[in-house]
Amino acid sequence: MSRTGPLPRDPIAEAHRQWIEHGWGSVADGMALVTSLVRAQQIVMARVDEALKPSGLTFSRYELLQLLSFSRTGALPMAKASARLQVHPTSVTNTVDRLEAAGLVERVPHPSDRRATLIEITAAGRKSVAEATEALNAQVFAEPGLAPGESKQLLELLARFRHAAGDFDDTANLAFHAT
Repeated sequence: MSRTGPLPRDPIAEAHRQWIEHGWGSVADGMALVTSLVRAQQIVMARVDEALKPSGLTFSRYELLQLLSFSRTGALPMAKASARLQVHPTSVTNTVDRLEAAGLVERVPHPSDRRATLIEITAAGRKSVAEATEALNAQVFAEPGLAPGESKQLLELLARFRHAAGDFDDTANLAFHAT
């Protein structure tokens, strides 16, 4: 069942009210926070998917292509790509399989480590990621839904959350700087 417009009231606020009313006061804020984060992720991913639809890329494929395009040589070992994208190596393998089938990357032998395989972006991959980036910039990143100051504040809060969860160690880079 699809909606044609916004709901008349915030269902998460209503759920929060219900959780408090039913005696869950000590966890109600946390439940509302998690529910809000999950819903926000769904909203953002729907916008990202819509922007990427013409390119035929998923966000994970886009991220890998962008990572490769940013690398000095256009190639990275599979393990390094996995670590930088913060995903399991199996996910990178599946993503590479699909990108390779589409002619956007190739697997090449590592020049100095026979045990390793590099993922290398192709010219078609560079073209595809450039076009996808243009669409994402115009349709998603330029106007994420918050004012610039609010975006920076949310980035800082989420960085503190991720740091506290053990996502990274570098406390010196907890603050996002305006560009």
